[in-house]
Amino acid sequence: MNKVWAQVKADKIEKPWGYELIWAQTDKYAGKLLFIKAGHRLSKQYHETKEESIFVLKGILYYYDENGTITKHYSGDTLHIIPGQIHRFGANEMNVELIEVSTPELHDVVRLEDDYCR
Repeated sequence: MNKVWAQVKADKIEKPWGYELIWAQTDKYAGKLLFIKAGHRLSKQYHETKEESIFVLKGILYYYDENGTITKHYSGDTLHIIPGQIHRFGANEMNVELIEVSTPELHDVVRLEDDYCR
């Protein structure tokens, strides 16, 4: 069986809190690196269909649940976000890098609160 290898350029998307680097996107899964600047956080959100697994690569990730309870996650920690789960990620005292592997619905974001009025 012949294998075909193709190099795909990662798509960097600037965000007010840092950036996303989409490094894989197929009809079955997606892969992103998220860079969150110290002192910033993503929107409080949930997904209707999208399911994601998170791996903290660098820094201390602050995870806010639906009640606003905050837990810290360190390099090497993992999180699993299921559809309907209200969540928010932040970086307080240092920059954070995380890897997200998810189902392919990248635009499935329902924002409940946002520091950047999006």
